[in-house]
Amino acid sequence: MNITVVGTGYVGLVTGVCLSEMGHNVVCADSDVNKISLLERGQSPIYELGLADLIVANADAGRLSFTTDTHMGVSGADVMFIAVGTPPLPDGRADLSNVYKVAETIAQAARSNSIVVMKSTVPVGTCHNVADILKSSRSSNDIAVVDNPEFLREGCAIDDTMHPDRIVIGSESQAAGDVIEDMYAPLNAPVVRTDLRSAEFIKYASNAFLATKISFINEISNLAEKLGADVTDIAYGMGLDARIGRAFLNAGIGYGGSCFPKDTSALIQIAGNVEHDFELLKSVVKVNARQQVILVDKLAQRFGRLDGLKVALLGLTFKPNTDDMRFAASISVANRLIASGVEVSAYDPMLPYGVGRHLHPQVALRDSIDGAIDGVDAIFILTEWEQIRAYDWGKVVAQYRPPVVFDGRNCLDLAEVRRLGMEYHSIGRRTNVSQVESLERM
Repeated sequence: MNITVVGTGYVGLVTGVCLSEMGHNVVCADSDVNKISLLERGQSPIYELGLADLIVANADAGRLSFTTDTHMGVSGADVMFIAVGTPPLPDGRADLSNVYKVAETIAQAARSNSIVVMKSTVPVGTCHNVADILKSSRSSNDIAVVDNPEFLREGCAIDDTMHPDRIVIGSESQAAGDVIEDMYAPLNAPVVRTDLRSAEFIKYASNAFLATKISFINEISNLAEKLGADVTDIAYGMGLDARIGRAFLNAGIGYGGSCFPKDTSALIQIAGNVEHDFELLKSVVKVNARQQVILVDKLAQRFGRLDGLKVALLGLTFKPNTDDMRFAASISVANRLIASGVEVSAYDPMLPYGVGRHLHPQVALRDSIDGAIDGVDAIFILTEWEQIRAYDWGKVVAQYRPPVVFDGRNCLDLAEVRRLGMEYHSIGRRTNVSQVESLERM
């Protein structure tokens, strides 16, 4: 099948490369000359494990090519994916300008009896708007629209694409839906067939539910600290219930990235457009905003002040194995610390990929953990990179004036922490022995 993917951002590039890996002929189109230049040289503009190797392999096999000419790219395609960004506007709505711009180009250039597949995350009703654009620009209704939402986790996106939990296909045309289902046949995955609006909604509802689980366990963790319970045991006991499940019950400093913050805000706006007050989701967003900076509150409680302290941030990206800084907790944490008069240093394995440019200019970026923690009063673990988990924490304890460690991802082993004698604070775990003993005497 001849496929064109418009947009070589995270979703578009992974989708296009994986479709070529399935055996389809894929053209990835993007107006960004620098991105296309990198791709034509076999380099990935984003960091995703295994992606660069697949780009080279499929380009060498003749199944994958790149262009800045979107008009040309869509003119020879049987199926055209719209995979451009839909960033949040100041009021939380999704910015659909790029989606509609691509739809207009497709209306001008696409051949008859082709199919437009919406891969971008878009509000309910957007695919109908795209269909209207196509109809208004052509003499006949000869292009079908299908919604095919993505469910990719950064750092695992290739595996998620090639081994999906489900493939959602929304369409008002049975024939168009059949074509897209056949396109994915090599994956042998469960397929959900539905209408356009329901498919668009599935994506938002899925992300909103996962965000809700994260905020819920974080609220449980905050309560567990006050009651002297351990959120790790609580989450394990909850997760064994098949109705609940273990995934997304890891207490910490909340969610970030490109999906959950954007999609929860957008769904609140979508609800507001039909005069529905989505109170639960509003609370999820509020809890997450507070949770992202909870380590700063713990720091102030421990030292009695913030002004004049020195703090090292270990891990800056919103999760490991990605260079994505969108809505990362490190940004909010650094801003609040610096506003409070704290001297901040930072380390992340992705600093060579430019993640530091998203931080406050007063943050001192270091090229190693040792360099970041030298002479600090406290250490914040913000991302559970393996390099941070595996660090020799005995070196911290051995310092003349050992810094206090605040683990925002609960990634250090408590038995090892206790063996080292490290002063250590985490999220919802029984790490403050004096507090636990006090509670047990009550």
